[in-house]
Amino acid sequence: MTITQRKLLQALLYETGAVIVVTPIIVWVFDHDVASSFWLSVAMSTIAVAWNYLFNSGFEAWERKQSVKGRSWQRRLAHGVGFEGGLALFFVPLIAWWLSVSWWVALITDASLLLVFFIYSIAFTWAFDRIFGLPDSAK
Repeated sequence: MTITQRKLLQALLYETGAVIVVTPIIVWVFDHDVASSFWLSVAMSTIAVAWNYLFNSGFEAWERKQSVKGRSWQRRLAHGVGFEGGLALFFVPLIAWWLSVSWWVALITDASLLLVFFIYSIAFTWAFDRIFGLPDSAK
């Protein structure tokens, strides 16, 4: 499997799993119907994929111009805050509008999903690597 194929497969499976995880959470927490919750999950997943591509392209372009190379914990922290902060700029208004909740409730929802995805990401990556093997960069 090429690097590109691996990345595409990982993104497709990750986001499919994300929709499967988020949809029932929205249904349960907000007593929202399954169809609408599913489409909100799909919308959020689509935004996340697009933002991931755009943000990382921009971050890496910025990173190439830096005189100090490598990824210190400060640079990784800036990356994480920038990425998640950007997602919140998209997700909070979307959640508030879609679910007809206040911006505060939408912000708490987004923060809660961030915690869910912290655990999900670790579990998903572990399972993906167990099934498909480690990428060359980790060997």
